[in-house]
Amino acid sequence: MPWIAARLSPNREALALDMLKRGGFPTYAPRIAERRTLRGRRVASTPLLFPSYVFVEIALQWHAVRWTVGIASLVMTNGTPAKVDDEIIATLRQREDKRGLIALPEPPRIKLGDRVRVTRGPLAGLAGLCVEQTAHERVAILLHVLGGARRVTVPAASVEAVR
Repeated sequence: MPWIAARLSPNREALALDMLKRGGFPTYAPRIAERRTLRGRRVASTPLLFPSYVFVEIALQWHAVRWTVGIASLVMTNGTPAKVDDEIIATLRQREDKRGLIALPEPPRIKLGDRVRVTRGPLAGLAGLCVEQTAHERVAILLHVLGGARRVTVPAASVEAVR
């Protein structure tokens, strides 16, 4: 049976999963472990790997899934639900730990003073020095361009350390 992706209504994740289960539709909602600070305290949560989306296994009755309470829409292609390859689901399940959570690789940490290279965006290919890590997953780097040193702030995901 094919898997499809369904977009959940806001704040109705648990309701949608329960209604799909009651309707006899197998679901897969991969989750990750996350630690964040909330009102000064560190809290653990398990949000969806793909926020607001769940995979549903269907045979013929995709219309029943579409109109399930808590489902906003289905990911469609040419008027029919887009099929998710079984290998994708199997690969995600292989990455689960014993708690059933997807283990994401740790992003490489860039330290102050590291030589870095911009990998994406209009500055791709330029190298510089990490001078600051700012809020919202951004880093400030010192680039030598236009005959002098220029400080630029770019997303942390678009730089890599040069070893």
